Amino acid sequence: QVRLVESGGGSVQPGGSLRLSCVASGSILSINAMDWYRQAPGKQRELVATVTSGGSTSYMDSVKGRFTISRDNAKNTVYLQMNSLKLEDTAVYYCHVDCLEWNGRSPSRGDYWGQGTQVTVSS
Repeated sequence: QVRLVESGGGSVQPGGSLRLSCVASGSILSINAMDWYRQAPGKQRELVATVTSGGSTSYMDSVKGRFTISRDNAKNTVYLQMNSLKLEDTAVYYCHVDCLEWNGRSPSRGDYWGQGTQVTVSS
């Protein structure tokens, strides 16, 4: 089993910044892609940013230039630096990892989600 623990959410004014962190722990052999998703009230969950095992990154159009995703492979941690926050960035943010884990008998592919952390941008 793999556990993801997120932190760093909170409330900020428009234009402010927050940094989200997500630590993965458990029977991890390797982590492939690490992502941040978000879900606003009444809306579907959407992919915000991805960082691959090789360090390549991609972003949804509305956060390009404002958000930066990064990872620390030694710590099994992914970060999301969010700058110039807007009202429309308000959502619950979820960490997601695609990994190879040890299931007790052999390596197996794992797909895990964090519990979510609330980000509220309001004036």
